[in-house]
Amino acid sequence: MPKPDLRELPATGGQPTPVEPSGGGVRSDGSPRSNGRRRPAKPTRHPDSLKGTILKVVLLGLVDAFAVYVLMMLFLSQSWAPLVVSALVVLAINWIYLRKGGLPAKYLAPGVLFLLVFQVLVVVFSGYIAFTNYGDGHNSTKDDAISAIQLTAQKRVPDSPAYKAAVLTKGNDFYLLFTDPAGKAQVGSTEQPLTAAPDAGKDSTGKASSLPGYQTLKFQEIVANQQEILKIAVPVSDDPADGTLRTADGSTAYQFKPALNYDPATDTFTDTETGTEYRDNGKGAFADPRGETLATGWKIDVGMDNFVRAFTDPSLRGPLVGVILWTFTFSIASVALTFVMGLFLAITFNREDLRGKKAYRILMILPYAFPAFLSGLVWSGILNPEFGWLNQTLLGGATIGWLTDPVLAKISVLVVNVWLGFPYMFLVCTGALQSLPSEIDEAARMDGASAWRVFRSIKLPLLLVSVAPLLISSFAFNFNNFNVIYMLTGGGPRFADTDRDIGSTDILITLVYKVAFGQGTGRDYGLASALAIIIFIIVATISAISFKQTKALEDVN
Repeated sequence: MPKPDLRELPATGGQPTPVEPSGGGVRSDGSPRSNGRRRPAKPTRHPDSLKGTILKVVLLGLVDAFAVYVLMMLFLSQSWAPLVVSALVVLAINWIYLRKGGLPAKYLAPGVLFLLVFQVLVVVFSGYIAFTNYGDGHNSTKDDAISAIQLTAQKRVPDSPAYKAAVLTKGNDFYLLFTDPAGKAQVGSTEQPLTAAPDAGKDSTGKASSLPGYQTLKFQEIVANQQEILKIAVPVSDDPADGTLRTADGSTAYQFKPALNYDPATDTFTDTETGTEYRDNGKGAFADPRGETLATGWKIDVGMDNFVRAFTDPSLRGPLVGVILWTFTFSIASVALTFVMGLFLAITFNREDLRGKKAYRILMILPYAFPAFLSGLVWSGILNPEFGWLNQTLLGGATIGWLTDPVLAKISVLVVNVWLGFPYMFLVCTGALQSLPSEIDEAARMDGASAWRVFRSIKLPLLLVSVAPLLISSFAFNFNNFNVIYMLTGGGPRFADTDRDIGSTDILITLVYKVAFGQGTGRDYGLASALAIIIFIIVATISAISFKQTKALEDVN
């Protein structure tokens, strides 16, 4: 059987394959003829081109330079655990981007890194703080607390010689230039212990008044910065027990020494006047036999104490129960009212025979277009009992305490939150209504169903299929709706049965903020983190149960 001519065989897809005949020579048109072999394809460009490689090396160089700086700072601060983790992360980044292949990892690495740093690390650290006493007076180590106590608890030495002083500045920092009774010049600041200044310039009285590299303040400048100058305490040496030098007028300084002497052997502080002894009480502070503690302590692990304290502390237990109940009431009522109002308006403006409904819809979403914190401030002015527009204009000068009465304040907060939240529900319900097939409505009406029957038995169940998850997320949002509460009432009016800044309209998230950053009782990050974990557990539990219940709505389809 004769062999088929390969030049005549069709290629895949039914198209002939253009193969040049074998042999050399020239074609009839004068062009050179190939020898029958296919021309080699053009080489594909490797993804790691020269420009790409140079750009990658430059970017990795910048990242590694910044990483080296961070690692050095961690090493100098003796933060060993962050140092090891950071080093491993840097090595992983270099391995991902320097090796060949692994394209998905190169795209995912930045997002995963930022997720770990800004989300996972924050959550883990907040969870850790909940099991410590971290807060005002308990934010460092025990050694730092001992040094701080010796620096702050000081009094003037009765027989201290007077030092002539001049106030200097360098950059944004203040320094004191001293001249001791022997005429020796020394300079220092709160962070820099006393050091000799042989290059200091002196006036006719022998007082050191200037120093190269520093600027000497004049009398008017000293008066203008009096508060900052009074805070300057220059350590005499690296040992806090040697005391400090301070000035009250910027011209004369005296030596101060700690009023509490620390004994490393017994790990106790002793008051030099009363002889009272302060010992480590095991709770991150030094306490006397009566239980009174020194102001400065240190951070320790306290286990579940913060969670127990949240429900047993007399100043927090009663208000916390009221805050939890109001938080649930506020969240549920806000979701229900905004959904009902949004659905009603969506049905109203969804009529085909309604003229100008586009303009109406734009007006309906205007409250949603303004930032919530600005709207809260505007409404706080409108509802002000003394000069608010509502009392002075609409009510003829009435003095109704919309924001000062506990009940009216809660009603005001709900009304404002509904005003801010119904446009979102209006948009959601409008979209859900427009997605419903019109045949269902027509078929129901042909069967004699009333408009209410059609809505209750057909439209509402179909709406809930798509809207129910959004209602759950809206509940979680209102459970932590910080803006409207803080900007409108600040959580007030304040409860009278507690010394904490907790009020009738506070919800859990505003309570957490006040515990963490409030005034009067001081910052208590440990307790605030514990309350934040409680909020997370509540919201997560309710959301999980709600999503499980919404699965029943899937049968509607």
